[in-house]
Amino acid sequence: MEITYRVRGGIPLVGDVAIGGSKNAALPLIAAGVLAAEGETVLRNVPQLRDVRMMLNILDFLGAETSFEEGTVRIRAQKLQSRPIPAELCAPIRGSILFLGPLLARFGVVEMAYPGGDVIGKRPVNAHVEAFTQMGAEDMSTQDILHLQGTLESGHVILPEFSVTATENAVMAASLLPGETRIDLAASEPHVQEVERFVGSMGAKISGIGQHTVVIRGSRTLHGAEHYVTFDYLEAGVLVLAALITRGKLRLHGIDREHLLSFLDSLRRFGAVWKYDPKEQALLIDGELSSLRSMNVRTNIFPGFPSDLQAPMGVAMTQAQGVSRMFERLYEGRMAYLYELEKMGAHVEILNAHQALIIGPTPLRGRVVASNDIRAGAAMVLAALCAEGETTITDVRYIERGYDKLDQKLRGLGAKIERMEA
Repeated sequence: MEITYRVRGGIPLVGDVAIGGSKNAALPLIAAGVLAAEGETVLRNVPQLRDVRMMLNILDFLGAETSFEEGTVRIRAQKLQSRPIPAELCAPIRGSILFLGPLLARFGVVEMAYPGGDVIGKRPVNAHVEAFTQMGAEDMSTQDILHLQGTLESGHVILPEFSVTATENAVMAASLLPGETRIDLAASEPHVQEVERFVGSMGAKISGIGQHTVVIRGSRTLHGAEHYVTFDYLEAGVLVLAALITRGKLRLHGIDREHLLSFLDSLRRFGAVWKYDPKEQALLIDGELSSLRSMNVRTNIFPGFPSDLQAPMGVAMTQAQGVSRMFERLYEGRMAYLYELEKMGAHVEILNAHQALIIGPTPLRGRVVASNDIRAGAAMVLAALCAEGETTITDVRYIERGYDKLDQKLRGLGAKIERMEA
């Protein structure tokens, strides 16, 4: 089924909106349910996304009992077994790689097809394999199958890079190992911190949460636990930028400012007018009073500017005065959305796979454009919201893998956006 969005731009977004649960936190938390050999794992505030259901499908395939109703996921993994996970379950979702650590730690063997997901550049699995071989696993993988086996042991793990999912995998595996495991070069993104807190509530002891060195004292038996999934700071960033480029005024509820420090500092340099209320955990963004000016942005690991907000920020730069420079440090495929922006009239100079100049302000015009990946899809929605006339966005399935009912939220704020199914 082909899904498209039809958007009529030029309407300021106004109102209050509650930010939903984080997909990037929910997926590893679901995988962590494998670790609980007793009790029930309960996750609340889980976004209604296809990727969530696909992760649960993998658990069902492995023999777990799962349910997902009204934002609450329940997992009972007592009868779960480690079986070869076929490509039809792994290939459509990058998050399937998160089962590698929990299954290997609990059963001593894991075999699965290579994960899929967005095409945003190379995202190899070597960091995951390197972590587990340091823990004592034997790598028996082939070109088509990821296959690790062996009894893992606690010790010292030095990750080859600040990989989010490799950190999550290593933390989950270490939580099931007696003794102390130290992980260096650990990623520290908010969703990594969620996993670290969660395994702590399951019975492991963990220190260094949110730091690049994490120490886990594991336990042979972990129990189910209950957890409220943190807000999606990436969804928040998209809505903030939507307010700016439509010259609207939004109040976003459920915000942890610590998750958005670099992004909010960039907004300050960008000329945005915003105010954070720590008591209410609310962020007020005033696009009408803002005067956007060019700036340079370099994406980086947390707490740097998020790579997942690079494309939405690139759209906002088309509406700023002067020449902005975007430098994508992490993925070589994340600039492809700029070709779609050029169709709409943006003045862009792509210097190489990692750098581009964006010259503004440039009026955008409605066109037919495509979603290249989850975050590029959100960028196309932003472009459509500030464009003259009507824009049709294709391949919306990417957008709906990462944003829970984004079209409904935007309509509630005054946007003219229609979801079409063919």
